[in-house]
Amino acid sequence: MTTLEAAVKWGILSTAHINRKVIPGAHASEKVELIAVASRDLRRAEEYAREWEIDRAYGPYETLLDDAEVEAVYISLPNTLHCEWSIRALEAGKHVLCEKPMSRHVGDVEAAFGAAETAQRILMEAFMYRHNPQTKRLSELVDEGAIGDLRLVRSCFSYSLYDAENIRLRTELEGGSLMDVGCYCVSGSRLLAGEPERVYGQQFVGPSGTDWVFTGTMRSPGDVVAQFDCGTALPERDQLEAIGSDGSLFLDDPWHCNEPVIELRRDAGMELIEVEPADSYRLELENLSDAIRGAADPLLGREDAAGQVRAIDALYRSAVSGTAVSL
Repeated sequence: MTTLEAAVKWGILSTAHINRKVIPGAHASEKVELIAVASRDLRRAEEYAREWEIDRAYGPYETLLDDAEVEAVYISLPNTLHCEWSIRALEAGKHVLCEKPMSRHVGDVEAAFGAAETAQRILMEAFMYRHNPQTKRLSELVDEGAIGDLRLVRSCFSYSLYDAENIRLRTELEGGSLMDVGCYCVSGSRLLAGEPERVYGQQFVGPSGTDWVFTGTMRSPGDVVAQFDCGTALPERDQLEAIGSDGSLFLDDPWHCNEPVIELRRDAGMELIEVEPADSYRLELENLSDAIRGAADPLLGREDAAGQVRAIDALYRSAVSGTAVSL
């Protein structure tokens, strides 16, 4: 490879469970070279590095950021640490892929992208489904008018979790269904309908103190309405439907994209639009790696992350106040 084409050297901050989905794509890609992992516990990092065939192990996190060969880091820490360690990594000269959601606080996301601008480094929020060909095709079909004028977006994402010690149910780590899985519904709705102008949220707060069920309605320009529900105390569900004046587009697997297919439903019948399967996690790593090498633009940047956190913040404020919130 030439210098321009050389694989970007990556490190991972934390040994989080989500890494198991990211690492295989990193190892398989010619554009990504995963060379380091860090944990608060050096012994844990060393065991993890052996398990996942990663050359270097660091503990604590700062020591990985001191490695001059690491060009980019993937941050899979708990929600409350996303922006803090994104900023630290950016200030250390690293490009950053930060696991979703970056934060529920607008100021924290603004500070992180401010640090990226100052450091002249790339920061991207890791909504992996956005990189999948299924999502691109869905967006194209809506834009091409396959269902007429878009009127309504409906989506859901839920599962069952009752372990109060799990980080996704811990209030001090800003867990809850909206942050964990509902953020996908918010992102997908924004992708198709545009940024919401007014939202209304309702939540059921379980014994853990986090939202076990959250529902939201978001109204965007052009009178497009998005409705979603999410939960950590519901059956496993993940769907999205874009409904227009002349038909609808239905996805049974919009977020994982494991079996990509789009159902185009019209009065005359249904057409299956198949999409070639692809590793969304590998694609997001490659997109940022290409952007670092100047070979592409990052798919997701400051504008998208800002729109995402504004919507989440407004939905939470609405659920607490019991009234709709304008953005």
